[in-house]
Amino acid sequence: MPRLALALYAVFFALAFGWRTWRQLRTTGRSGFAGISRGGALERIGGALFAVALVLGVAAPVLAMSEIAPALFAARPALGCALYALGLALTLWAQWTMGASWRIGVDPSERTQLVTSGAFAFARNPIFTGMLGVALGLALLLPNAPAIAAVASLAIALELQVRLVEEPYLIAQHGEAYLGWARRVGRFVPGVGRLR
Repeated sequence: MPRLALALYAVFFALAFGWRTWRQLRTTGRSGFAGISRGGALERIGGALFAVALVLGVAAPVLAMSEIAPALFAARPALGCALYALGLALTLWAQWTMGASWRIGVDPSERTQLVTSGAFAFARNPIFTGMLGVALGLALLLPNAPAIAAVASLAIALELQVRLVEEPYLIAQHGEAYLGWARRVGRFVPGVGRLR
């Protein structure tokens, strides 16, 4: 199972980060990478936790193959693969929907189009929802301490990124258009986390 988890992680990373960055460069001339740790202490903690989650995603299967990090409970391969596949599909669909507005992090001087269609009609942050689905799926394939820590680190990082970086930026850039959408559409899943 560790080799499968490592291979699936590599596929996700290659598609969600590598291919998407290449496509952004090809279509816009820019990579879309604006950084992940700008702002105050909590924002920087969020960026650091995101990096930690990425490293733990690789460490979990490697340490399992080395028998350093054994499983903490029985693996659920069917459920893990299903969550992984759904998470990957959602991530790629949402990235595709964003088009030229796709980016990693926020550049306060950059103005992007507010995307509210496709996956964004159901959740304001479907890429992050998909990423969390991938991490949960991989943790069910390989339920060791690093995999579980990767899920926890990613969940906290995404909450910090969305609440402290993304939402203030989008409110400043799009004002009432964003606020109206945020009142109707949940933060990560439909109906949950709508702004009041």
